[in-house]
Amino acid sequence: MNARRFDGRTAVVTGAASGIGAAIAAALIAEGADVVGLDIDAAGLGKKAAELGDAFVPVVADVTAEDQIEAGIATAASRFGRLDAAFNVAGGSRIGAITDLAVEDWDFTVDLVQKSVFLCTKHEARLMRDSGNGGAIVNISSLDGRIPMPGGSAYATGKAGVVMFSKNAALELAPHRIRVNSVLPGLVDTPLVAAIMGYDPAKQMFLDRIPLGAAAAPEQVAGPCLFLASDDASYITGTELVVDGGWEVSNFPNLAKLAG
Repeated sequence: MNARRFDGRTAVVTGAASGIGAAIAAALIAEGADVVGLDIDAAGLGKKAAELGDAFVPVVADVTAEDQIEAGIATAASRFGRLDAAFNVAGGSRIGAITDLAVEDWDFTVDLVQKSVFLCTKHEARLMRDSGNGGAIVNISSLDGRIPMPGGSAYATGKAGVVMFSKNAALELAPHRIRVNSVLPGLVDTPLVAAIMGYDPAKQMFLDRIPLGAAAAPEQVAGPCLFLASDDASYITGTELVVDGGWEVSNFPNLAKLAG
């Protein structure tokens, strides 16, 4: 395998200050890319910039604000002259039962996980299209885009929308040689799930459903994302890749546990 698949290429990564986004940024740079990292967390971006060096350009931006997204993505062209790949990772949620969930919490979650992907893809694709070089966009959905989560109706709905939006984008952008795919992670050990990972009873409830018996490290999601953006996946567009340790296929009770 070519360990320098992204030599001479430039990528945008949202949610780059921590978790999956930070892992993607580090992996890209290790394979030769320059990376523009967008996040609302200025302190986290500063730490990543200190770790990753000149190949990482931090941009503080709210990914639900179109003007900030457009300006942040334009940094790729102004700083490096091109945009070859984009990874739309930023996400989060406010949970609550449907009968109790405030409309503000619904809007916050759907805007963050779904509208941000639309806005980022819009401006990333414009830059790729106008350059004439094509490109690849990877949108981070979630296993919750396929499997409902009690208290997580806004998040699951938004993430399901990311999958369908990515298919639609793949269809529209193919004439410009821009590929679009989505990745659906399961449980990943990031700051967003620290409450679960830090409370053993809750953590074990999740691990009991995952055939591989562990949460993913962010790097284990970054690898499949880089694959989809690389030339190794040059004939893949409009699809989704589940990265969940087998969680999706584990829902039927394991009756073998009842055997003598």
